[in-house]
Amino acid sequence: MRKITADHILVGDGSVLQNKAIVVDDNDRIEDIIDNTPSLQAEHFSGMLIPGLINTHCHLELSHMEGKIPSGTGLLTFLKHVVSFRDIEQEVIDEAILKADQFMYDQGIQAVGDICNKSDTAQTKTKSPISYYSFVEMFDFINPAMTQQMIDQYQKVYDQQSDEGLNKKVLVPHAPYTVSQELFDYMTEHTVAGHTISIHNQETQAENDLFLNNEGDFLKFFESLGMPLKDIPTRGVNSIVYALANMDPRQKTLLVHNTMSTAKDIEDANDWSNHVYWATCPNANLYIENRLPDYKVFLEKNCRMTIGTDSLSSNWQLSVWEEMKTIQKYKSYIPFDILLQWATKNGAEALGYSEIFGTIEKGKSPGLLHINTTYTGPETNIQKSQLKRVV
Repeated sequence: MRKITADHILVGDGSVLQNKAIVVDDNDRIEDIIDNTPSLQAEHFSGMLIPGLINTHCHLELSHMEGKIPSGTGLLTFLKHVVSFRDIEQEVIDEAILKADQFMYDQGIQAVGDICNKSDTAQTKTKSPISYYSFVEMFDFINPAMTQQMIDQYQKVYDQQSDEGLNKKVLVPHAPYTVSQELFDYMTEHTVAGHTISIHNQETQAENDLFLNNEGDFLKFFESLGMPLKDIPTRGVNSIVYALANMDPRQKTLLVHNTMSTAKDIEDANDWSNHVYWATCPNANLYIENRLPDYKVFLEKNCRMTIGTDSLSSNWQLSVWEEMKTIQKYKSYIPFDILLQWATKNGAEALGYSEIFGTIEKGKSPGLLHINTTYTGPETNIQKSQLKRVV
């Protein structure tokens, strides 16, 4: 049994506790939150205590690609690098996955929404202290002739991923520009109610160009892969409209990146479902496209924002805390309390872990992190802060 306190305890929902101590049992579960008195002799941490962080978008299986792809090339050039990076020894891949998993845990991450195109991460997830939501990503390049082949391929990946303990798994679409209506239908039919569905969304202008006018760099991109797009579902609308029209509004839907999303796109998504969450991966956006989403629009529309790291092929590290620092550095109008909620409470809700993670509450096991920075309200500056896992 441990009794832990700090100058400020940030619950994760916007509330702040002072002169309180957290009682944690031997299984890291919060047994109680009580008044802190001298006789209690609680462990005291100068600065802040916050709940463990939630990484809603990662590609753990790409960890061996750290530093291999140049930054600032744009999404399509980046994707060409990814698909050409082959013939890596399995031992190298496995070692990089283990290292990245441990790093995320040390960086205070409790749960991860992880994209899977292969089964390379399955073994690590069964032993990790992190809870993983494995999003087994499917695509058929909007080519119905390939749909059954891809179903067979990715169903095997799904079967090998772990759903033991707190781990979960589900079939998800890759992006609007790579999934046919037939494949969307298959995933909807084979998804149990209550899951979270993840999809890459509007990461680059070329994606919208494809659906608005059946033109742009994506046509050349798929031709270069030897898989020209034949049946473009052109509708004169942005790509998000095509995607949502083929997905189930009753499921939680995690839209990832959203770099080019507009107020109209957000309104369309919110009108479609009240179960929409938005994952931002700022360092990856800067690494690939050298731009960030217009966060003001998301704040104005009261969007449920979450934070992801993407992969080591498109980031310098897998740390949600560093993502928060990046957002604050370039978009300092976002209050710190809001950023923290994105990284904790909202992320846990998006991945269906809110009963366990996300906020410091009695009965939960959210993890506790020490931040060696004084809390000064919404304007709290975390740029020079350091994070250390306490629980």
